[in-house]
Amino acid sequence: MSREVLLLVDALAHEKSVSKEVVFAAVESALASATKKHLHEDADVRVEIDRQTGQARAWRRWRVLPDAEVTNDEREMGLIDARELKPEVRVGEIIEKEIPVVELGRIGAQTAKQIILQKIRDAEREQMLKEFLERDERLVSGVVKRLERGHAIVEIGRLEGILPREEMIPRETLRVGDRIRAVVLRVDRQSRGPQLVLSRSSPALVEALFELEVPEIEEGLIVIKGCARDPGLRAKIAVHSKDPRLDPVGTCVGMKGTRVMAVRQEIGMEQIDIIVWSPDPAQYVIAALQPAEVVSIVVDEERHAMDVVVDDANLPIAIGRGGQNVKLASELTGWTINLMSASESRAKQEAERAALRALFMERLDVDGDLADLLIDEGFTTLEEVAYVPVGEMLAIEGLDEEIVQALRERARNALLTEAIAEEEAIEKLKPDLLALEGIDKALAVKLARSGITSRDDLADLAVDELVEIAGIDAERAAILIRQARAHWFE
Repeated sequence: MSREVLLLVDALAHEKSVSKEVVFAAVESALASATKKHLHEDADVRVEIDRQTGQARAWRRWRVLPDAEVTNDEREMGLIDARELKPEVRVGEIIEKEIPVVELGRIGAQTAKQIILQKIRDAEREQMLKEFLERDERLVSGVVKRLERGHAIVEIGRLEGILPREEMIPRETLRVGDRIRAVVLRVDRQSRGPQLVLSRSSPALVEALFELEVPEIEEGLIVIKGCARDPGLRAKIAVHSKDPRLDPVGTCVGMKGTRVMAVRQEIGMEQIDIIVWSPDPAQYVIAALQPAEVVSIVVDEERHAMDVVVDDANLPIAIGRGGQNVKLASELTGWTINLMSASESRAKQEAERAALRALFMERLDVDGDLADLLIDEGFTTLEEVAYVPVGEMLAIEGLDEEIVQALRERARNALLTEAIAEEEAIEKLKPDLLALEGIDKALAVKLARSGITSRDDLADLAVDELVEIAGIDAERAAILIRQARAHWFE
């Protein structure tokens, strides 16, 4: 038996091009399975084969537990019984007892053969996968082998991948035998062996296809800076040329559009907008909104958002069908884009100016003309009035030293009064509300001023009520309310 095992290991290792250790492990697993069938299906058996002599030894294993906690005698042993076998054993350890190795027999030999071959197939697949991953291939080409519950099983050389239904291009119909390209999302290690999970809806597929079709990208002369997709309908890709003499858009489009057309044909004739990337966020957003023409743009760094104004005729183009164009532009650039027409922009500016004018008139105790003068000179907050250097304010026509000092003093007094009121408001709040994640000082003050002082007060609100009170978006309001209600269900 010992010599036969060594010969079997040598033969299988050579035939299947796997290491001897893999075959030894497979034979040990087969012998353990056969031995286990002579004991109990729940038994835990370990078999070890001497790598030099081929001699096999077997042990039965139990986990040591307190006697009262033993529920399966085949795999578990009480501490009292365990200490009869091994006096120093502790709870939680594994205790072993050597047992005879069972002869396989005819049926056992068949089972052993199946286990050994399956282990070797798994090892072969793992080896092929390792070699594939070492090549770091993102784009793969394969043939649809079969369809299972809407998913496509794709043969990629000697490997197999799965293209889930949700990763297919919408309205795309795949048939057995179709040759497709896809990108590798991840490796799914399951009971049937490792499997590549593919995607045809990911923006990475568009990037990889352009890398394939445009040599200048592979050479590093042109860099893809980002891509956003509405799979099957439209994509936007931003490119940048490291060589100022090279037009990145024209290079990616190709002579008579051949390069971009090759990419489109692979993804169901999806519309592709190629834009020039810019390090200036405003210019990048303007380019991303093409083909719409932007009239003006205001950047809000704090909210990471931009107010973009287009003329009335361009507004539908900028928004796109179902909001597609502005959505893709936002995904591509990473900025929140608030689109508005010129008339809407004027109305917003007028409303903001009126609110600021009323604030200055009330808090600085000035008339409308002086409030307008401050606004026209670019003042937008009380902090600016209070702390802008005196020399800058004296340079404004119509302001003398007496007026400047009075304005600065009134602004500082107003800010101090406001700070005291905020602290008093926050003192009214209960600790359970302040402890919630996402409650900052500004939001806490707004809640306190509206009589929301405890976690339960917040939990009782509807999302639209919190949006109106706090001036936050619906998503953040929903998250805060869910947190506030969490203790109700614990």
